[in-house]
Amino acid sequence: MLSSDQDTNNANSQQDASEQRGFIRRPGINIASIVAGPPSQDPPLHAEQEERYCWVCFATEEDDRLAPWVEPCNCRGATKWVHQSCLLRWIDEKQKGNPFKNINCPQCQTEYIIILPSMGSFAAFLERLDTFAKRLSPCLAAGVIACSVYWSALTFGAVTVLQSTGYEKGLSLLGEAEPYALMLCLPTIPVALILGRMFRWEDIVLRFLQKRQFRDRQYPIISLILPVNNEPTPGNPLPAPLPLSTINTSDPLSVTRIFCGALILPTVSAIVGNMFFSSVKNDLRRTILGGFAFVAVKGVLKMYYHQKKYNRATRRYILDYTTENVRKYVARTNNHSTAVAAERTVEQQQQQAEPQENEERESPMMPSSTVPNATGAP
Repeated sequence: MLSSDQDTNNANSQQDASEQRGFIRRPGINIASIVAGPPSQDPPLHAEQEERYCWVCFATEEDDRLAPWVEPCNCRGATKWVHQSCLLRWIDEKQKGNPFKNINCPQCQTEYIIILPSMGSFAAFLERLDTFAKRLSPCLAAGVIACSVYWSALTFGAVTVLQSTGYEKGLSLLGEAEPYALMLCLPTIPVALILGRMFRWEDIVLRFLQKRQFRDRQYPIISLILPVNNEPTPGNPLPAPLPLSTINTSDPLSVTRIFCGALILPTVSAIVGNMFFSSVKNDLRRTILGGFAFVAVKGVLKMYYHQKKYNRATRRYILDYTTENVRKYVARTNNHSTAVAAERTVEQQQQQAEPQENEERESPMMPSSTVPNATGAP
């Protein structure tokens, strides 16, 4: 009796609680089902993992199930996943020894988040010191090279002054001058020589004389400098000279030649001045006269040489590729084996062409009266 009374009281208390919460318990209705809502009609979803491909080594997850994967950027599809080790190896190649260099994804340009573990305070100090040394080394190297070039130019300028003005007078001149003036002026001497060597005044004068060569032919010196032969070459299909703009006879720019020619000019000027202008007592004037004479003679010879090259270019022509020409000219320029091979090639071509010519000659011409017309009537 007591147990039945207790069950009745518990049922009444549960009903009162349900009524207070807004639910009325009715027979045949489960309150838990009402709270949980209607049962879902869809079957349970089984999330299948997408197949992963490493865009560095092209391996899949089945190839190595123990290798860790990472999704380092915003890429989707085949470039979404990559092996941690493969990506670190690829980043090492891009950073080239600089662990602080930012690396971006080659597809979406997303910057990779690279975490560097701490090495300790002392190791971090050594790393900063190494980074500072790497950044400072190019500046120091450039400074050393610049200082070497400056002191070399200063020394060359001082030697040039001593060589041009004489040893004793040059020493007195350098001793009386201000040190700052010497440090600024002496290095400009080799620079001025190099810039002057780059100015090709011979080409300018030669072009001017070539344009007026028929007018200035009355002067014997110009006729000697600019030899022109207007007679056509035998066998040349273009006996007339070509326009000046189509032929370039000037030498290509050579840095080493300009540098060496500019630096040896003071020495050559002093030698030429002592040889041909020994009557001049002033050393500086004698050196200047020797330099002008050397440059003038060299320019005249260069203009004569370029004019000869121009005349040769205007008179050149190309021969037919025949056996006689190959035997006559190719053997001079090439070795014997090359000439024999070229001659055999020409003979083979001629032998192949002869049967075709004979067939064309022997084939009878069809009379015009026997050729049927478009309608088929004779």
